[in-house]
Amino acid sequence: LPLVLYRLRLGWLLGGRFLRLYHVGRKSGQVRQTVVEVVHHERTGDTYYIVSGWGYKAQWYQNLMVMPDVVIQVGSRRMAIRAETLPPERGADILIKYRTQHPMAAAELSRIMGIDMARTSPTSLIDIVRESLPVLALRPR
Repeated sequence: LPLVLYRLRLGWLLGGRFLRLYHVGRKSGQVRQTVVEVVHHERTGDTYYIVSGWGYKAQWYQNLMVMPDVVIQVGSRRMAIRAETLPPERGADILIKYRTQHPMAAAELSRIMGIDMARTSPTSLIDIVRESLPVLALRPR
C-alpha cells in the first residue's frame, strides 16, 4: 500500500515515518523502488535511518551495498543520498531510540522478526544487528 500511495503522488500522507527508496538492481541495472520505515531522523544533517527487516539478504540492501548513491523520497520531497551500513554498536543505539519513541511499532516489528526488542539488552541488540539486522544511515550527498 505505501508504494501505491507514492505512485499516486500521495506519499505525503505517510508523513516522515516512511520513505521511498529508489535503488539500482546490481544485476539488471534497472531502477527499483521500495518503501521502508524510517526508524530515526536526525534533523541536523538531515540523516534518515532505516533497517533491513529481511536482514542482509534483502535485495534492496544488497543493491545499496553495490551502488550506495541513490535517491529517496520522503513525502513529496526527493533527495540524493549515500547509504551506509552502521557499525553494530551505532545500529543498536538507533534501535534503542526507535523502541523508546515508537513502542507499539517496535513491538510489532519485534513480533514479525521473532525478537523481543523491548526486553533485549543493548549488548544482545548489538549482536542481533551484527548477525541479522543491518541499520543504515541515508545521508545527503
